[in-house]
Amino acid sequence: MSDTLTMSDTEILEQIQREVAENRVFLFMKGTPDMPRCGFSNQVVQILNLVGAEYGSRDVLADPRIRENLSAWSNWPTIPQLFVDGQLVGGCDITTEMYQSGELQELIKQ
Repeated sequence: MSDTLTMSDTEILEQIQREVAENRVFLFMKGTPDMPRCGFSNQVVQILNLVGAEYGSRDVLADPRIRENLSAWSNWPTIPQLFVDGQLVGGCDITTEMYQSGELQELIKQ
């Protein structure tokens, strides 16, 4: 994980795009999977763990510009943001609904 505090906005955006591209499942969240700092992030982490997903993650609280650049790029205002195969799945509500319907498990298994 790079130290974003010394990076330009362009470099942060490039890092966001690289992380999404290099990880089949990637979660932008508040905190870390071991120590979520928001209930919504925690819920998505628990769901990903329940379905046995291997995923990368980034703590958006480390630098406010991560969240700003991410939300501008994804056109999604809230955190967490879950990406699968380079595509935004959504936040906590959508991830939870997809898990409850079985759709998330199918998407992650592919």
